[in-house]
Amino acid sequence: MSEESGKSQLSVPEPLLFDHKLWRRRSIRDVVARYLVGAGGIAVIGSIILIFLFLFAVVFPLFKGASLHEVTTYKLSETDSSASLMYSIEEQAEIAMRLNDVGVVQFFSLADGTILASTNLLANSEAKVISWTHVDPEKNIIGLGLDDGKAIIFRHEYFSKYVEDKRTIIPSITYPYGEAPIDLQIGSQAISNIAISGNEDGLTFFGQTESGPRLVNFTIESSFLDEDEFSLELTSQVILPYSDKTLKALISPERQWLYLLNEEGAIAYYDIRNKAEPIHIEAISVLGEGNKPASLEFLLGGISLLLADDHGNIHQLFLVRGDDGQRNLTLIRSFKSVDARVSSISTEILRKGFLVTDVEGNVSLFHSTASRHLFTENISDKPITHLGVAPRSDKLIAEDVSGQLHVWEMDTEHPEASLSSIWGKVWYESYPEPDYIWQSSSSSNDFEPKFSLTPLTFGTFKAAFYAMLVAMPLAICGAIFTAYFMAPKMRGVVKPSIEIMEALPTVILGFLAGLWLAPFVETHLPGVFATVVALPLGILVASFVWWQVPDRIKVGISDGWQAALLIPVVLFCGWLALTLSPWMERVLFDGNMRLWLTDTMGIGYDQRNSVIIGIAMGFAVIPTIFSIAEDAVFSVPKHLSSGSLALGATPWQTLVRVVLPSASPGIFSGTMIGLGRAVGETMIVLMATGNTPIMDFSIFEGMRTLSANVAVELPESAVGSTHFRILFLAALVLFIFTFFFNTIAEIVRQRLREKYSSL
Repeated sequence: MSEESGKSQLSVPEPLLFDHKLWRRRSIRDVVARYLVGAGGIAVIGSIILIFLFLFAVVFPLFKGASLHEVTTYKLSETDSSASLMYSIEEQAEIAMRLNDVGVVQFFSLADGTILASTNLLANSEAKVISWTHVDPEKNIIGLGLDDGKAIIFRHEYFSKYVEDKRTIIPSITYPYGEAPIDLQIGSQAISNIAISGNEDGLTFFGQTESGPRLVNFTIESSFLDEDEFSLELTSQVILPYSDKTLKALISPERQWLYLLNEEGAIAYYDIRNKAEPIHIEAISVLGEGNKPASLEFLLGGISLLLADDHGNIHQLFLVRGDDGQRNLTLIRSFKSVDARVSSISTEILRKGFLVTDVEGNVSLFHSTASRHLFTENISDKPITHLGVAPRSDKLIAEDVSGQLHVWEMDTEHPEASLSSIWGKVWYESYPEPDYIWQSSSSSNDFEPKFSLTPLTFGTFKAAFYAMLVAMPLAICGAIFTAYFMAPKMRGVVKPSIEIMEALPTVILGFLAGLWLAPFVETHLPGVFATVVALPLGILVASFVWWQVPDRIKVGISDGWQAALLIPVVLFCGWLALTLSPWMERVLFDGNMRLWLTDTMGIGYDQRNSVIIGIAMGFAVIPTIFSIAEDAVFSVPKHLSSGSLALGATPWQTLVRVVLPSASPGIFSGTMIGLGRAVGETMIVLMATGNTPIMDFSIFEGMRTLSANVAVELPESAVGSTHFRILFLAALVLFIFTFFFNTIAEIVRQRLREKYSSL
């Protein structure tokens, strides 16, 4: 019998013992799965690297240096014995303009110096040119001071004409204030060091004459019948009490300030808003001992002054309002080219940059806001006397003392960007002190771009901080209670309900926060803060009452369901606090808590503030932290907690000393992932904040984050512009932040896992 049974056991068919086909299929599946998982992992890593490389490739040109390349050198085909006063280049960098000291304007080809047109501004006059000035560099308006007490204001313009799809640029001379010289009514005194400023209301002239420095003002009287017809009417003429010899005079574009530079390098400035009674403020000198002034020019916009000396130093100054309300001319920053006398300063027409020439034949390019010295290039072995720059800052023409013209091409794509202008404090024009400012656009052409990412980074962390302040305690404590204390049936309802919150679109949360929550919180401000106090107190009172309930009643409620009793308590406390809000506001804050905060406490209040962000974004982050933390706590092996309880530990002791240490890697991971979610959130902070890039940690002020800034401004930025690339830099910074947080989270999680793996 035993032999038969043994034989029957040995006679099991071979396919049942080892199926080669099944083994082969499993092996193939294992190999395919292994390679698919590996390929997926490599694809994820490769995608991250490609994203980083793409962002870096867009950002990298910001920090490339500028360069200068020689194009050609020549002398004008028609030369004379007159000296040059200035050079200018039209926007397409095809035609250049030369003004000489006998009042002749020559237009010539920038490529080879061929004269294209010539106009004698003094053809109908025997006067001579004594001085010249820029009236409006952006509009190519120039003024000449003559030796007969008159002045000429002209404009060089360029029009494009297309013949058979070929463009031809036609230069011309126009007279915005009339072709006849303007009589300043000072007799036949020669006008030296002339300065002119004009607007729609009138013209202001300054000139050094034999009888002293004069300030002459005209108003523009338009014709009642024809707006194009007008006349200039003299309104005031003042001899200034200024005895120093004037080297250079400048009048601000809005005819408000007059600056006079003397031989010692001191700048005297006058408030000329009252044209009949100019007010002398003071004189300031910023040149070092032994240095002599070489040139004084306005930076783009006419707010900043650029003062150069004979040792290659250039100083930027502008008026700063003091605590007493007085405007004081203040040294803002200084630049250094080479140790040689500066011969001229030429400012860029579209940017806050400027070029400096010196007596050693060098040309240097600087950008004021970025505090950048982009290059110094020697373009001639002779001193450079005059320089002209194209409006697009792509070409320049320089004349040396021998009359040779040098044409060079400039590559200066993003001079506005530097580490100091992006991350440091910058003293911007008309600001009382250095500050972190983001303001990327303006309606004015002479706008000074403000590209500081510091307030945006601050706003990003501020929003994340308040969101985590709300989300972390609720999510982690809720996860611990749900996984450790809650009844399984109740957990089966609560956990999916919270996790489904993550499916809510953030744009909906932002919409509700901005249009409903923000006004609601503003009108119930005392009640909102009372709720923060009332809820914990109500729960404590409810807990105390629960412990006083007889045991025969307690046993009627199953273990793990007691938390359900707190739902009406929480609802009642919240309702009570919000219901009493008007009464508290009337009794404690004179009927308006927002006004009380502003007037009494000096705290500003923005309706869409950090409180709104904390509630709305905290609501969005809670499911992420809760889900991971709850799984971590629930996954702690039951034998660990059972063994602790069997050894006499209480449930709370077991939770604190056994369960939480074992679950800490998962809890920490959930927290860091939630933080990464908060840092990268876009739509909520975009819709629920005032989007003001300010650095104020107050809970009642808004902010602007990196992600929201990219979402708002990227569609409006010009592709390839400095603004465009700095927005990509913000995206790169955000990418690095999230990568850093996730990396730290993984490192800490691994260490915590190793530390508590022995439990």
